[in-house]
Order: sequence, then C-alpha cells, then structure tokens
Amino acid sequence: MSEQGKIRTGIGGWVFPPWRGTFYPKGVKQAGELAYASRHVTAIEINGTFYRLQTPASYRRWRDETPDDFVFTLKGSRFITHRNDLATAAPFMERFFASGMVELGSKLGPILWQFMPSLQFDAGNVAAFLEALPKRLGNRKLRHVLEVRNESFTAPAFARLMEKHEAAIAWVEDPKVPEFDAVTADFVYARLRRCAEDEPTGYSPEQLAAIAKRFEAHAKEGRDCFVYFINGAKVRAPHAAMALIERLPGK
Repeated sequence: MSEQGKIRTGIGGWVFPPWRGTFYPKGVKQAGELAYASRHVTAIEINGTFYRLQTPASYRRWRDETPDDFVFTLKGSRFITHRNDLATAAPFMERFFASGMVELGSKLGPILWQFMPSLQFDAGNVAAFLEALPKRLGNRKLRHVLEVRNESFTAPAFARLMEKHEAAIAWVEDPKVPEFDAVTADFVYARLRRCAEDEPTGYSPEQLAAIAKRFEAHAKEGRDCFVYFINGAKVRAPHAAMALIERLPGK
C-alpha cells in the first residue's frame, strides 16, 4: 500500500430528537437534517437497514441529498446475521443486496454485519457466511466488516479467516465487546461508544488526539478509515465527529 488512505468520520443515523437544538440549529426541519448532517460529518452509518429492507427511492434520495464525496455504511439485515447457522442466510442476503442500494453509487461504503453476542466462533460457520457475501455490486467492489460480540472470536483462526476473505473486523470501544487490533483488510472500521455528556466534544482533547493519531497511522499505510461515534452519550456524537475532523490533516 502506498497511496494515502482517507479517514471518514461520522455518526449513526441522522434522526435523533436530542440533536435538535444541540447539533441541528433551530429552523432546520426534519426533512433537511440529512442534508445538514452530511455537510458537517463525512460519513453516516445507517441502522434502519438492520431492521427492514429499504427502497430504491430511499437510496436515491439519500444519494441526492448528500455531497459528492459523502459515504454511507449500511448495517446488514438482522434476518441475515441473527441466526446460529449462518449458511442458511443466503436467500435473505440476495434480497438485501437487490433492495436498491446500488442507487447509492460511489456513496456506498462498507456493509457492517453485527453478530449476536451468543454466537460462538465456529470456523466452518463463519467461513460459509464470508463465502456467501457478494464481492461486487454492479461495477463496485464491496467492503464487508464484521462486528463480533463473543470472546470466542479472539481465536487467531478468526483473524486468519477474515484476512483470507479481505473483510475487516470492527474495533468496538465497548466493555461488553472484545477489542480487536488485527488489521485484516485494506480498510479499518471503528465504532466509538464512550462519548461523555459532561464533555462538550464527547471526548477530551487528549482522547481525540489519540484517536486521530491512531487512524492517521492507518491512513499513512494506505488504508481507508471509517470512524463512527456511536452511542455512549449520543447527544455528543456529532460534536465528537466534528472535533475529530478538525484535528485531521487536509480537513
């Protein structure tokens, strides 16, 4: 890897009532919140795709309301991930990818697959899932990232399997979830969940400096980075994302 990677920094979704008056200025209507948010952060992780299929019209609207260089992460459907036998997800997977996300075009970022906390690592089971994931959608290469929430996945065989399939392991900042430092793809993905309400930017300046340093190092090695501030004191998440963007070179 030689080219500098790009660091994208964002939030989970854009509809959150406590952001009205704290992130969204008065006068910004709900219908204009995506347009506003996408001009203050550089990526958004969409949770709605986890619960239900979206429509081509929705994807087109999201594409058209956001800047040219904006990116969306889509959270994979729970009907695919929340099962013990992952190999049985294939029919749902086909429907998920045919639901219209191709309409996002260049704004389609990684697909995040979040496994159940109870799912134990089984190499054959996970391999079947990874092999079923489509590698392309239209003329775009797809990027897949797994968030695993069971300690059994700390087995070295899991990281080797992910590297083989060029899929990333999410780094999740949450005491209930195992932390993974292994880099298994040409990009890295983080879900930061420790925003503090008594900190105006969610994280202290020292914490933000450490986060920036971590992902600048990945970018220098040629890896794209997707850094999302998720939950914790969610009301502070947009401010954390904007504060991190301010610290990054070439903002």
